[in-house]
Amino acid sequence: MWNRDTAQEEGPRATQPAPVASSAAARPADERRVVAWVGKSILFRGDLIGLEDMAIDGRVEGTIELRDNNLTIGPDAHIQADIVAKVVTVHGAVGCTVTATEAVHCRETCSVEGNITAPRLAMADGAVVKGHVNAGGQRSAGAASETQLKAVG
Repeated sequence: MWNRDTAQEEGPRATQPAPVASSAAARPADERRVVAWVGKSILFRGDLIGLEDMAIDGRVEGTIELRDNNLTIGPDAHIQADIVAKVVTVHGAVGCTVTATEAVHCRETCSVEGNITAPRLAMADGAVVKGHVNAGGQRSAGAASETQLKAVG
C-alpha cells in the first residue's frame, strides 16, 4: 500500500505535471507582442501615432501615423482616418487617404474610398478602390519618351 513515508523517499512522481509559468512572465516586456493591436470592440477617435507595427480590427476615426512601420487593417475593421505608414495591408474598409512609403496591399475583402499614394500598389481580385491612385516611381522625361517611342514604333 501507498503511504507518506514511501512517497517522500521516492521523490516527486514522474506523472505529475510541472507547474506552468505564465508565458508573459517568462518573456521580457519588450518581447510580449510582435505588433500593437486594436481589437474588434475598440472605437478609437483621434491621432493614433506609433513606433511599432500595428494591426487594427476595430474602428479608428482621425489619423494613423506609423511612418517607419507596417499597418494591417483586418477584414472587420472600419477606418475613417488618414493613414501614413511604411507598408499598409488592407483587408477591411478604409474611407480616407492612404500614404505608404513602400507599398499598399489591397486584399480580396479590401474597400478603399479615398486616395492612395505609394511607390507600389498590389490589388487582389475582389478588392475595391474608389479614388485617385498615385503609384510607381517618377520617371524622367527621357525614360517616358523612350517608352512612348517603343509603343508607337
